[in-house]
Amino acid sequence: MASKFQVLTLTEAAAGRVREIIENSDKDALGLRVGIKKGGCAGMEYDMSLVEEAKPGDDVIEDKGVRIYVDPSAVLFLLGTEMDHEVTKFRSGFVFRNPNEVSACGCGESVSLKAADADGFQPANAPG
Repeated sequence: MASKFQVLTLTEAAAGRVREIIENSDKDALGLRVGIKKGGCAGMEYDMSLVEEAKPGDDVIEDKGVRIYVDPSAVLFLLGTEMDHEVTKFRSGFVFRNPNEVSACGCGESVSLKAADADGFQPANAPG
């Protein structure tokens, strides 16, 4: 399914890490699924898994040579999000810069999100 909006963008670092995960997987992965699930002290957590087969209704994003699959129930919570991968002295992992984030817990593992107003977004192929 073609994306009407650019739900999620990836930095070069995130795309590189997604590519590594897919290439090093022992499965025949098509890409990475990004979604949200209930959990953590702030109420929601980002959820990621390898995709071996697309699900009906998936929003498929192709960015910087990798595919990201977004569950339809997560689209409004992820609209406008930039996915990055950061490496520091003490940790490495994906970081989501999400304009729909209301708050995050102190440990940074969970967030509180509001649904985006889809009327404020232009289709990805619309002239600027």
